[in-house]
Amino acid sequence: MKIVQTLVGIVALSAVGLLAFAHDDHGDATYLANEAILISQGDVKVLFDPFFPTGFGTYLEVPSAMKAKIMAGAAPFDSVDAVFVSHVHPDHFDVSDMVKYMKAHPSVHLFISAQGVEMMQSEMEDGDAKADAEIFKRITGFALKYKDAPQSKTVGKIKVDVVRIPHAGWPSRADVSNLVFRVTLDNGVTVMHMGDADADDTHFKPHNAHWQARNTDRAFPPYWFFGSEVGNTILTTRINAKASTGIHVPIKIPTGLSQSGYDYFSKPGESRVILIPKDQPPKDQFSKDKPHE
Repeated sequence: MKIVQTLVGIVALSAVGLLAFAHDDHGDATYLANEAILISQGDVKVLFDPFFPTGFGTYLEVPSAMKAKIMAGAAPFDSVDAVFVSHVHPDHFDVSDMVKYMKAHPSVHLFISAQGVEMMQSEMEDGDAKADAEIFKRITGFALKYKDAPQSKTVGKIKVDVVRIPHAGWPSRADVSNLVFRVTLDNGVTVMHMGDADADDTHFKPHNAHWQARNTDRAFPPYWFFGSEVGNTILTTRINAKASTGIHVPIKIPTGLSQSGYDYFSKPGESRVILIPKDQPPKDQFSKDKPHE
């Protein structure tokens, strides 16, 4: 009997160890549509740009069944810790849906630009002032200007670093606050969501110390970064990313992209495993004061 109990104990401990290892050595990215992504590691989950009213007939929209699950908090969208919004264009942000979601999920934290906060305040101005005040306690708004120093925020098991990088097409759309989020889940996997960033190193180089302060295990750039030497250099060298998966891919995939060999999301529900290199030091040990040109 003792031998059996011992064996059972060993198996149980091994299973626990395997589960811990499984959570510690990777994260998962699930594609929703356009630039909407679910990132998870263990029991920590975050969403990027999950609600938007239109893809303008050019970009994928979140399937209705998937959106219903997000709103209901049904698996795999249960127990979401935070939502990130890159910018407030209608193919990235729906203020009405965002307000509904925050009301329905009282433990979720929202990271968004100050522009987005203003839109939510306008949306909620006729509501219950006390209830609305509770929601805004769970919202972090970033009032970053172009060339401002990056900002950081830690909420629970989520570490957030954010910098404003101009929207593609610079200097047009300069009024839109496009935020590039670098997010670390539970001191483990680190991802970078780049919104609709402009693929010009002029915007990225001044923040080199920020990029080099922390390894990014996988970046999610808009697909146009793959279309130029400068864009690719930003991804492979400047932002300190180990791998990249393109997003914001049109429904009609550009021939140059489909034949390029670059990795990208194009089908709702597809996923990627985000590996954490075994030889890298813990995230909190990364140097924060050693820029490399």
